[in-house]
Order: sequence, then structure tokens, then C-alpha cells
Amino acid sequence: MKILAIETSCDDTSMAIFENDKLLSLDTKSQIKIHNLTSWVVPEIAAREHENAIFEVCENVLKKSNTKIEDIDYIAVTKEPGLIPSLLTWITFAKTLSNILKKPYIEINHIKWHIFSNFLERNENDITFPLVCLTVSGWHNDIYFMNSMWEIEKIWSSNDDAAWESYDKVAKMMWLEYPGGPIISKLASEYTLPALLPHHWGGEGKCLFPRVFLKKDEFDFSFSWLKSAVKREVDKRVLENWFLSDLDKKEISFEFQEAVNEVLAYKLINASIKKNTKTIMLSWGVSANDNLKEKIKKISQEKNLNFIHPIKNIYSMDNAAMIWILAYYMIKYNQI
Repeated sequence: MKILAIETSCDDTSMAIFENDKLLSLDTKSQIKIHNLTSWVVPEIAAREHENAIFEVCENVLKKSNTKIEDIDYIAVTKEPGLIPSLLTWITFAKTLSNILKKPYIEINHIKWHIFSNFLERNENDITFPLVCLTVSGWHNDIYFMNSMWEIEKIWSSNDDAAWESYDKVAKMMWLEYPGGPIISKLASEYTLPALLPHHWGGEGKCLFPRVFLKKDEFDFSFSWLKSAVKREVDKRVLENWFLSDLDKKEISFEFQEAVNEVLAYKLINASIKKNTKTIMLSWGVSANDNLKEKIKKISQEKNLNFIHPIKNIYSMDNAAMIWILAYYMIKYNQI
């Protein structure tokens, strides 16, 4: 059984071919250099770049896997959520290919395949239910309760900005490159202080920015307040010194990351306690953040929880491998 997986929900054109559970080829064309000019993804530009990359990426995965297009058994593509112009480009391509080849077409939910990225390079029974899963991306900051692989319920979400979007916006405030997550994490890791005082939930530093917990017994998120606090701090330092020094950027990055990750760790752990689960899971872009994973790991060990996150950082990002893993299980368990 060969599956052609297609992921173009935002700004990466990614296709992969799998034979059963073996990866034959994966090709991803990034648009980061283009979107660096605006420090954000412009949907119309992203869609145009997808159109330009369609046939090149498709030819690459077929050639690398030594596969003929007519040998494909299933075609799986992201349907939602995502940037509508980007999604429509590839849904049209996938549906057309499905009609020509007379092969089944599978629509994949973007959020679910990020959750299922935790099954990559793991045995199915490595993940036990019930569990709570925190998804952290540019648009989605949600906690899901999973009673089984196919019983998924969103129980809490972000009231405004998601964590990954906040990383991008804070990076833009400090005139850093896009995307903001990797560069802020790098600068934060380079920041040192003679004496770091520990805060609640494993945080450190001066506690320069607020920890927005909202109501302690509820688990929704809000990061707009935090962004406003960072903006005020950046403006104050620029007004005082006419510029941000390298030390300023490192300190603000460190303090911002601590403020975000303390809240994320607190909410995930306490959601697990409230729902009485022994397994917690992390997925999507910010799940690649080492500082966040270390915080959650430390607290989960103290509370005897099983902490699951994507085995490789690449599985936290958008690519066709995650489309495949969900499609594979959908076919296996007749969930199409």
C-alpha cells in the first residue's frame, strides 16, 4: 500500500510517499526566505509559491522513491485548518490527481495530524489512554482530552493570541528574523545571570513579565497581555539607550520564554490532574522548544505522569510525514 501525503496548510510545500509504514521519500520546499521580508506569512504570496512548487516537489518524491504516479494507492491531503488560499491550491491538485488515477482521496485535519505526530517512530501501544494533549502553534493553543485514538475532545483553548504567534510578534518587536521561535529560544539559551531565582513551576530569572494564568481552576490561555508587556519593555529600553543591545535581546528573550513556558507547563499538568489522566502529550511548533519540554518533564516526573512529545523536532513542524501517520491509522482502523 503506497500513500502519497501532501501538506500545504501554510508556507511549506511538503510531499511524501510511504509504502505501508516505511518512508520512501520526503521533499519539503520552504518559503521562509520569502516571508522574512514581511516577518509573517501573507496568504496570497504563500499560495502563489505553492503553485510554483507543485510539480517540482511531486516529481522529486516520485523520483526519490522510484515510484510511478499510477502506483499510488491513496492520496492524503490537509483539508483544514490553515491558510485558505494555500489549502485550496493543493486540495485542487489532490482531487484532480485522485480523479485521474481513480484512487481514494483522504482529507486530513491539520490539528489531528499534529497530535498523531507523536506516533511517529513509536509503537502504537507506547501511548496509553486516556490522556490530555497540548497543541501549541501560530494559531492554535488548545488542550484536548483523548479517551482513545479516535475520541478527541477540545476542552480548553486560547482566548486570543497563541504562543507561537507571540514568539513571532516578539521577535518582530526586537527586529529579529522570522520565524521567531527558534531565534528567541537561541537567544534565551545564551542569557546568563549570576544568580537565577527559581519561580513557581520551574521558572527562573527576574520574572520581568507577567504570568497570565487567568483563573487558576480554568485552563484557557491568553498571551496578548504578555505581548503588550514585552512591547512596553522594548520601547522603554530603546527610549533610554536609542537601541536594543545584544544583552537586551537575550534578556528579553529569556524572560519572555520563561513567562510563556511556565504558563504552558502549569496548564497542561493541571489539566491532567483535573481530568485524572496519567499521560500528557505535547504537539505542534512549540513542542520543539527544549526549555518547555524540560519544564514539563521535570514536573511530570514529580507527579508521576508519562510525558510524550514528538521524538524529533522536525515532527513538530509542518511536513507530509504527519499527514501520512494519520492517514495510515485511518486506513488501518477504517476511519476514512
